[in-house]
Amino acid sequence: MNAMAWRVLVPLKQPAIGKRRLLGATRDAADHAQLVHAMQLDTLDAVLAVDTHPLVAGLSVVAGPLGFRLPAGIELFPDAGGGLNPALAGAAEELARRYPSDGVAALVGDLPALRPADLLAALGAAADHPRGFVRDLAGTGTTLLTAAAGVALDPRFGTDSADRHAESGAVELTAATSLRADVDSAEDLRYCLQLGAGLLTSQMLPDLV
Repeated sequence: MNAMAWRVLVPLKQPAIGKRRLLGATRDAADHAQLVHAMQLDTLDAVLAVDTHPLVAGLSVVAGPLGFRLPAGIELFPDAGGGLNPALAGAAEELARRYPSDGVAALVGDLPALRPADLLAALGAAADHPRGFVRDLAGTGTTLLTAAAGVALDPRFGTDSADRHAESGAVELTAATSLRADVDSAEDLRYCLQLGAGLLTSQMLPDLV
């Protein structure tokens, strides 16, 4: 396949209810919400840093009520309910309808150490396959799922999503650590801080346990 432009699609939860397993990593619930918000914004900022690159055609978010304003230039798709996979599938279908010549790349919203160049490298590699995915550092989850133009995204996020995406025919993509380092635990968060988290997440250090 030739290189194509990608519509990056990020699912987000309201910070106060997202990443419940990280509650023990902060001093209180307010700090927890700020931490989740910081990780979300650092992930989005990494994508926005390359939004003028030919590989990136745009950035969208699918979410219910967030309680905060998204950075400029991000299109919002409302989450109609039913869970993460139906929300992603619905938003991906709408993106494909509006922009039929572009691929869709679903990116998780908890990659605070994501380096823009690492995302571009994965998107470039994904253009060689109808569908592709990136396995997280734990080996079981998925941090990026791509579908080329004219191909359904078919998201299967959740328990053992990496294996389920592979079983569905998606090709596993080689990716740098920053694109695989999602945050599901305090240990994951500490690793991202060592790796080099974004500005907002790094500023949360004084509020971490």
